[in-house]
Amino acid sequence: MSIKEQVVKEVVIKFAGDSGDGMQLTGSQFTNNTALLGIDLATFPDFPAEIRAPIGTLPGVSGYQLRFSSDRIFTPGDTCDVLVAMNAAALKVNLKGLKPGGVIIANIEGFDARNLRLANYAEGVNPLEDNSLDTYELIKIDVTKMTREALKDFGMGMKEKDRAKNMFVLGFLYWMYNREMDNTIAFIKEKFGKKPDIFESNVKALQAGYNYGDTTETFTTRYTVEKAKMEPGMYRSIMGNQALSYGLIAASQKSGLQLFLGSYPITPASDILHELSKYKNFAIKTFQAEDEIAAITSSIGASYGGSLGVTTTSGPGMALKAEAMGLAVMLEIPLIIINVQRGGPSTGLPTKTEQSDLMQAYYGRNGECPMPVISASTPSDCFSAIYEAVRISVQHMTPVIFLSDGYIANGAEPWKFPASSDLPEIKVSFASQNIASDMDVNGKFQPYKRDEKLVRPWAIPGTKGLEHRVGGLEKQDVTGNISYDSDNHQHMVKTRQKKVDLIANYIPEQKLDSGAEKGKVLVLGWGSTYGAIKSACRELQLEGHPVSHAHLRYIRPFPKNLGDVLKSFDHVLVPEINNGQLVRIIRDVYFVDAKPYNKIMGIPITKGELIEEIKKLL
Repeated sequence: MSIKEQVVKEVVIKFAGDSGDGMQLTGSQFTNNTALLGIDLATFPDFPAEIRAPIGTLPGVSGYQLRFSSDRIFTPGDTCDVLVAMNAAALKVNLKGLKPGGVIIANIEGFDARNLRLANYAEGVNPLEDNSLDTYELIKIDVTKMTREALKDFGMGMKEKDRAKNMFVLGFLYWMYNREMDNTIAFIKEKFGKKPDIFESNVKALQAGYNYGDTTETFTTRYTVEKAKMEPGMYRSIMGNQALSYGLIAASQKSGLQLFLGSYPITPASDILHELSKYKNFAIKTFQAEDEIAAITSSIGASYGGSLGVTTTSGPGMALKAEAMGLAVMLEIPLIIINVQRGGPSTGLPTKTEQSDLMQAYYGRNGECPMPVISASTPSDCFSAIYEAVRISVQHMTPVIFLSDGYIANGAEPWKFPASSDLPEIKVSFASQNIASDMDVNGKFQPYKRDEKLVRPWAIPGTKGLEHRVGGLEKQDVTGNISYDSDNHQHMVKTRQKKVDLIANYIPEQKLDSGAEKGKVLVLGWGSTYGAIKSACRELQLEGHPVSHAHLRYIRPFPKNLGDVLKSFDHVLVPEINNGQLVRIIRDVYFVDAKPYNKIMGIPITKGELIEEIKKLL
């Protein structure tokens, strides 16, 4: 039998199965394998909300979408070319996302009577047998049976053998897309090297899947995606929460401040705590507190003591942290509050992405409580964006809210990582008796005396001569004494706001990501809409349409020139995964008739739907 080798430009694969089928691991291993080949990629993991949803049910389906291409790409794809369905529920949930004529790789055992019933198929209906999938290329594999057959000589139970099903599927896909298995075998050895049976059974199942493709005459074509044309350099595959963690470590090292993370676990932010806890060699301290309030207040204590205080959470935790954020604003000390957003309100959609906490970041505290807001746009952008958030926080003596979301946090892409020497310096200075500007004429420390940026000195407690009051009560200007004077309160409120506003003088002006400086339509985005907007605008620009794209990192304060940028276009479109939040702020600040495009379904905006929306304005 001769095997045909076919080169394709790009492929989108969706791995889908029960939450115990190991689809996330399968997807991440294929992703790492792809990254090692220098192929551009983007991923979208899709978790069930329950830790262990009922097996075989629709709510229990776990998915992982991977797009890989020989061209630069910015989204995980609107629809998939290949759907791996480990059971009937996985097929039912994901079939609508498969392209016409796409490939379905179905595990036959997952379509027995019980699985069909759990997936709410009508009695006697089996989509693998009733010709309903005739418009697709259907590959039926009894993955369970063949995995058990491959592991027949292993003295383990059927349940343990069945756990290797995902490795069989991965091996088959490695054959189908002309891949080597070495990196996955190395991963299995690192993970299970001390458990020989588990290590050897997973490798055997992986090889069995590969050999199945190689020896079965059903399959006559293998596919290859060539290396992407990317800027030369050293790359690695990175997920958003990983990149964010590394950015914090880099900022800690460059600033000379010890990093302290006070956190309470919450999806999808918990991985930052897990990641940072691995790096004690950088003198990083991680503290899993008993609740969200203890988490942020411990971080405030660390910042007060001269460390880089960080706390991580999602929307519900932000609500609990609000009072302590106000304390940090009143104290005027550095603090990084990271919100990895998810669907709300309340506990909402814990594992689904949303951009619905921008208003909360802007206004969600009592009193006049201004704080800078910084946003990341992609998984790799989390590194430089959080690094910048730290710089602003320590150089302007203010807490900073950093916004990511589930899509960014769990997505992966290639990252050309910088050398330490390439990172900008983060200068930090502490108050001292030897600095005359920190003292009055009698040599007494003035904790709220400000420089040209309206920044007060950072005094380390216990430093001789720097005794001062701390707390949440209003401070008298300059002295820091408690003050209930009405004129002083108004003055301090205005001063704290102006301090945040002045940060606009120390951040870059807004640049267009693509398109002309003036034109018909500007698509203005923030956060994880970046890939979809960039892809849609590039496609329309190639067709000759006057469309431009600007993406915000600095959301409070805005870049100084943003108003001029907005007024250079006839129409401004603001796509958001919420019910219209940035668009309200833009209208309020700039009196621009910006138009919203909103999607609140727990999934990203797609390139295709955005193109249609932009065309309405054109």
